[in-house]
Amino acid sequence: MEQRLTDIEILVMHQGHVIEQLNEVVTSHEAAIERLTREMALIQEHLRGIMPSQNKLPSEEEPPPHY
Repeated sequence: MEQRLTDIEILVMHQGHVIEQLNEVVTSHEAAIERLTREMALIQEHLRGIMPSQNKLPSEEEPPPHY
C-alpha cells in the first residue's frame, strides 16, 4: 500500500512537471503568434499603400511617380 501511494505521488509530480513545460510552450507560441499577427498587419498596410486599388477606376488612380 505504501509503495502504491509513493508511485502515485511520483506520477502526480511528473504530470505537474509536464504541465508546466506544456504551459511554457503554449505561452511562447502565443507570443510568436501575436508578433506574427502584428507583422502581417504591417505588411498588409504596406502592400495597400504600394498596390493600386482594384476598386478604383483607372482614371481615379494616381499616376506613378515617374510621370
